[in-house]
Amino acid sequence: MNILFVCMGNICRSPLLEGWARQVLAGAGHPATSGLDSAGTGDWHAGQPPDARAIAAAARHGIDLSEQRARGVVAEDFQRFDLILCADRENLSWLQARGGPAAQERVALALDWCGVIPGGEMPDPYYGTAADFDHACRLARDAAHGLLRRLSRQA
Repeated sequence: MNILFVCMGNICRSPLLEGWARQVLAGAGHPATSGLDSAGTGDWHAGQPPDARAIAAAARHGIDLSEQRARGVVAEDFQRFDLILCADRENLSWLQARGGPAAQERVALALDWCGVIPGGEMPDPYYGTAADFDHACRLARDAAHGLLRRLSRQA
């Protein structure tokens, strides 16, 4: 299964979601690990690594985000990915508006789809403190474990 994680700039929340998903799925030997990616609804950070605070928060938990590079969502993503999980409703609305009718059932809130928080949104830590990045990191961890549980049930 190909899964895309999306937030606004692809430097904080979506890299954390992708990094944790890679770690958890690989640890369980799940084949979806090779089909994971992240992107932003905005492309102003394209080519840049994740925010240094996201890298540091992930590193405190043994997750390496340093090789990831930001990119924007492109039209082909709606065909390439079986599932597009986003951080919040603003990004969900953006994706739904651009994905067309065929993509609607493949686009969802990450925390909701992964069973972490029904209807939940992942707060953007960008203007926050290290504690906000740690909180986002914990939510990404919980989402990754929920993703594994849900994918394992579907197999």
